[in-house]
Amino acid sequence: MRKKTPEQVQRYLRQLPYNQEKQGETLRSAAEAIRKGTAHCFEAAFVAAAMLEQCGFPPLVLSFESIDKLEHVIFVFRRNGRWGSVARSRDEGLHGREPVFRSLRDLAWSYYHPYIDHTGRITAYQLAHLDDSGADWRTSKKNCWKAENYLIRLPHRPLKSSDRRYRKLYADFKKYGHPQPYPYWW
Repeated sequence: MRKKTPEQVQRYLRQLPYNQEKQGETLRSAAEAIRKGTAHCFEAAFVAAAMLEQCGFPPLVLSFESIDKLEHVIFVFRRNGRWGSVARSRDEGLHGREPVFRSLRDLAWSYYHPYIDHTGRITAYQLAHLDDSGADWRTSKKNCWKAENYLIRLPHRPLKSSDRRYRKLYADFKKYGHPQPYPYWW
């Protein structure tokens, strides 16, 4: 099951059922997520990192903090000097992005609008190298809580937005029941 490009990995992750755990019971390694055939966002980031590091992409993730404490983690990569992402979520708008963003901040902003729902609003983001977590995120048969704890402790950069902007986007969410389309979704 060798995938050579972020686009191929994104297509593979879209086909995996979302890991629908109620209380966040698991944080499976890449190998275990593939074996089980399901993945939530952080597990999908592990899978993307494990597959794409074989093709020269470093295992980098972007961690988002939210006012509702429901964080999101995505695999990020650079191609031709531009940032893109590979991601899995219950929400279509939080999947991967083509590599068109000049900075990680610009990439993080592309997730701001679709993140808004009844409780969510991104407040900060941070880049992390998975190997710095000390977790065996590639092959462990046990949950990789060490990686999650590493991201929680890592200082995040604020992503400040006006309350006025948030209220407008939230009103759109209530009106349509979902975020409006974003042009860079894969």
